Amino acid sequence: MSDQFSLFDAPPVTDRLFFAIFPDPATAACIAERADALRAAHRLNGRPLAPERFHITLHHLGDHAGVRRDIVAMAGQAAEAIRTAPFEVVFDRAASFHNGGNNPFVLQGGEGLDALKVFQRDLGLAMARAGLGKLADKSFTPHVTMLYDRQLVAEQAIAPVRWTVGGFTLVHSLLGRTEHVALGNWTLR
Repeated sequence: MSDQFSLFDAPPVTDRLFFAIFPDPATAACIAERADALRAAHRLNGRPLAPERFHITLHHLGDHAGVRRDIVAMAGQAAEAIRTAPFEVVFDRAASFHNGGNNPFVLQGGEGLDALKVFQRDLGLAMARAGLGKLADKSFTPHVTMLYDRQLVAEQAIAPVRWTVGGFTLVHSLLGRTEHVALGNWTLR
């Protein structure tokens, strides 16, 4: 059997689209320091993500073979409809998510993420009005991934990491290349 794709095979998935919130550079540096300290404390082997890659994923808009311009256009329409004032997020816990060996070690929070949950829900509703309802994430576990590791770490309280969210981004991720390209940025107002 040939390794080449036939006319009936789906092309390989190379691109991911998602809405995200990125911390400001000072907060990203703080998260990097926290990741280094927690990594050492728990003797984890995974390398922390680069500070510019720390983010909160709001809605995953699918993995595709190429950038889906129709989805980008509808996502932009949904983003333009959002009218939300800036709000604070507070992450005060760290834990691992079980993912079969490549486990994300993440920042999590409690009540300090209530406004974020409302914002994520409102963006999902705007996505539905723009024709992307099937892509809106109905279940949302707000977190910031710091690193990936084989070892699992139980949830623990940490000194809070907080910042004021002033905007959000539509991201094009080039799969396998650890590269994010901003396709659109929206300021909260």
